Amino acid sequence: MAKGRYHHGDLRSALLDAAEALVRERGTDGWSLREASARVGVSPSAAYHHFASRDTLVRALSERTLAWLGERLRQDCERAPGQRDDPQRRLIALGCSYVSWSLDDPAVARLVLRGGATAPDSAISPHPHDVLTAELDRLAEAGGLPGPTREGAEFVVWAALHGLAVLLADGLVRFDDPRAVDLQTERVVRTTLNGLAQEASHAAGRPAGRSAHTERLARRSGG
Repeated sequence: MAKGRYHHGDLRSALLDAAEALVRERGTDGWSLREASARVGVSPSAAYHHFASRDTLVRALSERTLAWLGERLRQDCERAPGQRDDPQRRLIALGCSYVSWSLDDPAVARLVLRGGATAPDSAISPHPHDVLTAELDRLAEAGGLPGPTREGAEFVVWAALHGLAVLLADGLVRFDDPRAVDLQTERVVRTTLNGLAQEASHAAGRPAGRSAHTERLARRSGG
């Protein structure tokens, strides 16, 4: 690709695309900003106009991917079949989408889900955590999750889903086909939600979970 071909904003997207391809090929740390620049046919100095360092490029890729994932999860919840008769169906759809993405694109999933992958002031919308939170709120409003058990439920559900995804990606748990993975994911989601629904009233001293995203939200709200 010839140098000087990009209009404003195109080079940034092209560098992000190149970085994404390099992550899939070599993992998070096996490449440089120089290599990403060469992939799109520009000098490293041109890339520095958009990204001060390789780490800056990696963070931007993580943020772009998280926003894409959040939109995917949101849409899959909206399209969930049988949700009028079964209020858990939306969260099952979210879980299946999350696990299948983790398995279909494991290198990128590892990149964006590791600690410190995004900047403290990043604005990701829709963030996957916000989609999960909204779906749990919806379930609670529908009576599928008692009020006292709603607090912190997103970290319980996320732990269950992410744990399953990691076990599958690492080959520690295996199923014969994608349909079996979906059925196992559904079982994990239903078991987790039903277990939460059976919890006693809010226990004193229950730990309050935090994530990089929830801490960002707290700083913005002044909390």
